[in-house]
Amino acid sequence: MSGFTESVVEEAALEWFERAGWTKVYGETIAPDSASSERAEFTQTALETRLRAALTRLNPGLTASAVEDAFRCLLNPTGPDLVARNRVTHRHLVNGVTVEYKASDGPVARVGPNPAPVSTAT
Repeated sequence: MSGFTESVVEEAALEWFERAGWTKVYGETIAPDSASSERAEFTQTALETRLRAALTRLNPGLTASAVEDAFRCLLNPTGPDLVARNRVTHRHLVNGVTVEYKASDGPVARVGPNPAPVSTAT
């Protein structure tokens, strides 16, 4: 029998994240029924306030609507089943999300891993 259990893998991952500068927060601390809740219900899989803040911090040149588009894309991956949707989410987290937005100087801009030119022809 292998010496690996879920708790061994979890503790190793938590240690790696802490060494990389991440802060560990226990689930009961941010649970819906706690004083410092960060989610409305237990089925909520993303910490939405933190995700929006990270998207804004990592993409300072994006408009609020473009950040919101990326946020929605991350929370609503497309795919025929859970495995496919998890793969899409992983790709988005690793490579980024392509979004279009109206730049401050007027034209439509497209940024992300697939920033194909945006046609402005009518």
